[in-house]
Amino acid sequence: MALSSLNKTMRTTAFKLSAIYLIIFTIFATFLIVYIAFNTQVLMTRQLNSTIQLEVRGLVERYRAGGLATLVKVIEDRSRQPGASLYLVTDFRGHYVAGNVAALPKWVMEKRGSIDQAVPYQRLGEVSQPKQYKAVVNVYETFGGYRLLVGRDIGERETFRQVVEQAFIVSGILLIFLALLAWLFVSRKVLKRIDMIAVASRHIMAGQLDERLPVTQAGDEFDRLSDSLNVMLSRIEGLMQGLKEVSDNIAHDLKTPLTRLRNRVELTLASPSANEETYREALEQTLEESESLIRTFDALLRIARVEAKSTQIEKAPLDIGAIAADMAELYEPVAEDEEAELTWSSPSGQVISGNRELISQAIANLIDNALKYAVRHVAGQRAELTSDDALPQQAKIHVSVETTDDTIRLSVRDNGPGIAQEDRQRVLQRFVRLDKSRTQPGSGLGLSLVNAVASLHEAKIELDDNDPGLIFSIFFSKLEEKKEEPED
Repeated sequence: MALSSLNKTMRTTAFKLSAIYLIIFTIFATFLIVYIAFNTQVLMTRQLNSTIQLEVRGLVERYRAGGLATLVKVIEDRSRQPGASLYLVTDFRGHYVAGNVAALPKWVMEKRGSIDQAVPYQRLGEVSQPKQYKAVVNVYETFGGYRLLVGRDIGERETFRQVVEQAFIVSGILLIFLALLAWLFVSRKVLKRIDMIAVASRHIMAGQLDERLPVTQAGDEFDRLSDSLNVMLSRIEGLMQGLKEVSDNIAHDLKTPLTRLRNRVELTLASPSANEETYREALEQTLEESESLIRTFDALLRIARVEAKSTQIEKAPLDIGAIAADMAELYEPVAEDEEAELTWSSPSGQVISGNRELISQAIANLIDNALKYAVRHVAGQRAELTSDDALPQQAKIHVSVETTDDTIRLSVRDNGPGIAQEDRQRVLQRFVRLDKSRTQPGSGLGLSLVNAVASLHEAKIELDDNDPGLIFSIFFSKLEEKKEEPED
């Protein structure tokens, strides 16, 4: 169990990052300490050698100026000073003449010049408790076989080396401690956040689509990731809910006509008195039902293609005022047949960038929708009248195109029943019909197509009250006209 937990811990990103940082920092610290220690040792050695050589030259000049007696007197004086250098004068037999060195290896005085390695020695006056030191020395041979040794103790250099070694050990321990501390921090903070995201993800995968990833308001990369994923999850939840509603509506709207088709065919085939005329009438009704189904599927495909922003949909500069006038003129005979009044005010010269076919289809859907509900609403009011009541106004639809500073507003107004405030966004979805009984003709796709076309053209939709009725407005961005440069 413990081995499994350790393996799991070692596979985590936090552990790997902590190990990588520990290795990098250790290499860097080791290089830095070794570099400083090496260069400091070299510098101190150079300074010692330079000081010794200067002192040797000075003593040699004293010897040449005053002889051996002067040299011995100078060395005796310098040996008594605090922190004095090492001095030793021996005769040609190696016997002590003057200085402050009590013992040296015999081979030292046999050398000439600077000795590269550290030389062990004992100071004069420490006979009872002699201690061994190390020094850097230089040996010079005078006239008559006398030899002069001058040196400097390297105790400070050794102390510095020990300090560096201790610093290296302390730094290593500190690095390991900091790496463990960083790992604990990452494990408790970062891994906890990741675990929270993983738990929320499992809940979502289990079907809890309203679950969201945790956001701590810290503003770090995990919060930014959670915010982005939460927006995506909200979008997915909306799509899933929309898909469920669409599936339910499709099942309801298509099952009824398909059932009628099947029942009509069965009744016709089962009728003993069926003749050619009966079969023909049944086929004609079946054809009408089939055409209605085909139109429904065509509308669905068109909406899907528009919402997907298909690359096959080309845009060009369009005079939306002229298009609105053409569509209103096209529906004017239909309005007259329904005893409705259809008017329009859409001056030309109002240019947008769009697809003519889709814009025309959207305007046609708006006029058809307004005409259908306004006529039905007025007819319902007339059906409820008594003999003493005045006749209500006829159904009225008005199409207008207006220009502001940077937008063009296309509006279709009617005096129908209108749409309640809480339903105005819902009616733009597919298969949404305010007729809950669904007894009236229609598929609930007309305004969905208008919404898809507006989204494709980056236009904004607004639904307002007309008191009575509805104002359906689409705001398009105005296409800036390019000014032609005058020819030279």
